[in-house]
Amino acid sequence: MDNFEWILWSILGVVLIIAEIFTLGFVLFWFGIGAFAAALAGWLGVPFGLQFMIFAGVSIILTVMSRTIFANYYSHDDEGTVKMGIDSLTGQIGTVTSESKGALNEGAVKVFGSTWTAFPADSSTRLVEGEKVEVVRVEGSSIYVRKMSTSLPEWRENQ
Repeated sequence: MDNFEWILWSILGVVLIIAEIFTLGFVLFWFGIGAFAAALAGWLGVPFGLQFMIFAGVSIILTVMSRTIFANYYSHDDEGTVKMGIDSLTGQIGTVTSESKGALNEGAVKVFGSTWTAFPADSSTRLVEGEKVEVVRVEGSSIYVRKMSTSLPEWRENQ
């Protein structure tokens, strides 16, 4: 196998890059590039052991660099993401459908067409049927609400 190792490395590179199409990890691509680097080294007459070291080194370096780049440019913060389901309830306005009762002032509030068991955020306030409330937080299958202010904001009163 004198100086035909580069063909095997090239075939391995093509196979790895094609296999990357069917995976989600974006790792096989870098190993395919590493195989092409080893194929180039083989074509130049570098011994097989060094070809393998070039393959491993290039593949690992490209994989680490891509993970670093993706981590920096595609951060995992919640800013700019669309909240869905229960996460979207906080800050929403609902209507009290059943007034407070019991020691915990339990009531029912309709938000986005769904009726939720609701408690006042401050335990002393009572919920009155028909009033508008804002969802403060969600705990389990219950929401905690506070009354909406009925007065106009200061900037509206001056007009």
